Amino acid sequence: MGKTIIEPAREIRVLWAADVAVVGGGPAGLAAAVASARNGADTVLVERYGHLGGMATGGLVILIMPMSDADGRQQIAGICQEIVERLDAKGAAVHPVTAELGSADATRVDFWLSRGCRFFAQEGRVTLNVLFDPEILKCVLNDMVEEAGVKLLLHSWGSRALIEGDRVGGVVFESKSGRLAVTSRVLVDATGDGDMFASAGAEFDASLDPSIRSSTMALVFRVGNVDFEALRAFQRAEPGDFAHLMAEIEGLGGHTMFIRTWREDMVWFNSNLPGLDGLNSEDLTRVEVEGRKKMLITYDFFKKHVPGFAKSVLVDTASQVGVRGSRRLTGEYVITEKDVHTGTVHPDTIAIVPARQWAPRIGAPVIYVPYRALVPKKIENLLAAGRCLSSDQFANDLLSPIQSCVAMGEAAGTAAALAVAAAVIPRLLDTGLLRRRLAAQGAVVPA
Repeated sequence: MGKTIIEPAREIRVLWAADVAVVGGGPAGLAAAVASARNGADTVLVERYGHLGGMATGGLVILIMPMSDADGRQQIAGICQEIVERLDAKGAAVHPVTAELGSADATRVDFWLSRGCRFFAQEGRVTLNVLFDPEILKCVLNDMVEEAGVKLLLHSWGSRALIEGDRVGGVVFESKSGRLAVTSRVLVDATGDGDMFASAGAEFDASLDPSIRSSTMALVFRVGNVDFEALRAFQRAEPGDFAHLMAEIEGLGGHTMFIRTWREDMVWFNSNLPGLDGLNSEDLTRVEVEGRKKMLITYDFFKKHVPGFAKSVLVDTASQVGVRGSRRLTGEYVITEKDVHTGTVHPDTIAIVPARQWAPRIGAPVIYVPYRALVPKKIENLLAAGRCLSSDQFANDLLSPIQSCVAMGEAAGTAAALAVAAAVIPRLLDTGLLRRRLAAQGAVVPA
């Protein structure tokens, strides 16, 4: 409409003063908060939903994708590995054992690919992917935050960074208790959409290439009581008939991308909804409404026509829309498509990410993430972690999955705590010290 109103000035109560405030409790924010607190910083974590985990829990993205390269070398460890081990202890994860990693044994490769997910094998060899129970993961993440001594604020939506000049000093958030603030010496933006750095005036790029996966959004769902063996037998015995059914459901506007979950009788359906903006509330509403229409079309069709689904039941849809791409920080270093193809190794590398899970034709097996990609160009006392890191869209598409975000979050939280301890702004932190600390914590960084 073009009409505006003026909001009257008001005082905002400061709820807590912290060394480090983390906004966003998804994979990156959870890891940042835990790493920060474990490194001695008084840490607050602000999360808009009623649970931690972000896309891994509320978004029902129930797969931690390759933590190892095709040779079986584990590249993502640290807090991400700890999460897997805690899930294992509760019987809430399915993944290859260490001895299988890098194996080209056709039986093992076929076994893992039979779950319907191509990520379990790269270049014909088994890689470390983890299917997990998102409800148990919520509990695991609560335990990690509580044990680390993080002050947690759920149902609290970070609305803007507190900034004076070029320095960030905390966050303002909306809640049932009203508009409140947390002051901090370092703020970590783990919102996924870069809400904090955008509000602080940091440079960013929000352009999206419609041909790239991260330009689409998703509303995923789960179907239970599926006879997956009957489904697999049909796929193998009648590949032509199966392909015909998939073409038919696509023509009806439904979805065909599915995998077996950690449960033998449950199937997870993915979706791609193009042409929408994750920063637009009307488009987000459309995903919720249209996504459920497409879900019903898909479920009804599979139940009636696809072997294995006759007695199936609809379990749930994600409580959180899957936004795959939006703002990307313009940081001290921008990770580019060229970096991805050449495998550029940076002296300040803080994470190594297997690169070929999406595009086998990529020249380098891994992507090296420099600390500078978490640091804004001009704004001080602010770090970004997760899919809003400094990268072009091609690189961002490969760096946005869960395992990458956990690794970046651990680095950002550790850096924030070390900067506070050394009384320096994060931009001037000794990256050698940061890399040594990450290695001591079990993270993988180049020697």
